[in-house]
Amino acid sequence: MVAVDLAQRVLAGDRLALARTLTQVENGTEEGQLVLNQLFPHTGKAHLVGITGASGTGKSSLVNQLVRHYRKPDPGETSKQVAIVAVDPTSPFSGGAILGDRIRMRDLAGDPGVFIRSMATRGSLGGIASATSALVQVLDAAGYELVLIETVGAGQSEVDIARLAHTTVVVEAPGLGDDIQAIKAGIMEIADVLVVNKADLQGVENTERALRSALNLSHPRPRRLLHHGRLETIDEESGSTHQGPMWQPPILRTIALDGTGIPGLSDAIASHRAFLESTGGWEERERWRLQTEFDLLLQNSLVENFLAGLPGDEYQQVLGALLERRISPLQAVAQLMDDAI
Repeated sequence: MVAVDLAQRVLAGDRLALARTLTQVENGTEEGQLVLNQLFPHTGKAHLVGITGASGTGKSSLVNQLVRHYRKPDPGETSKQVAIVAVDPTSPFSGGAILGDRIRMRDLAGDPGVFIRSMATRGSLGGIASATSALVQVLDAAGYELVLIETVGAGQSEVDIARLAHTTVVVEAPGLGDDIQAIKAGIMEIADVLVVNKADLQGVENTERALRSALNLSHPRPRRLLHHGRLETIDEESGSTHQGPMWQPPILRTIALDGTGIPGLSDAIASHRAFLESTGGWEERERWRLQTEFDLLLQNSLVENFLAGLPGDEYQQVLGALLERRISPLQAVAQLMDDAI
């Protein structure tokens, strides 16, 4: 009954109840799970926008300016309710999020149409925390039209944001060293919108040229798919059954410090949503996103139940044999499976 009451307060716009729910969900408590179950039927409306890129590209400042634009749009446009999920590195002392980047968003404080939530990765790879999807669902149910998810600095394996967001914005900046670092990092394949931030710095033309060359490396451009939680690219000439118009990621220049280029970025995000809705891509990405979460939860549950059903210290014995190199990992799994039957 407590969970039902808390869920109703979240749906009614109670920010205190929302903050409490997010804490319970992030900590994986029973109360948080019950509230999330109550809220889930009210999800599916928010536009989830991932903001990712290497450290030092100005992601936090860019998010700050983008939210300010959504709250005070150009004449003829309506303001939007915006939530921010800022995934920070984990503090080695408290285990919580390091909140230094939130200082750049302090001018958003006090706006009732903006909700900012920082969360720690807690050792999770991929640039986002494992509980991020659940937090996003709560914010979606709470009525926020846009949920911006800012990830930890991206690297070669940190492309998990593509499994969560409808639109992925990859942020680059000149002067970070190697102009083709983004290509090597592997995050180019997940970009729906490419942003060259700090465009007032020297070398912006080289950075933009490198990004444009990366987009033109393959023709036609491969389509990204999520299959059983794995990001895959499938060339349309290879016999893929998925046909239709392709989205060409725009390359935009911005200067987050003074807001230059922010309206254009907002327009590009809106255009990508319109494209997804007109081509059926929105439903596809919703399916991929929910299937990924479902598969992960199912996998974790099956592993926990399997280990709980093993006799005595069988797991530790097999692990010890593995560490001593007496059996291989495949043999270890086969032995545990045989013992469990």
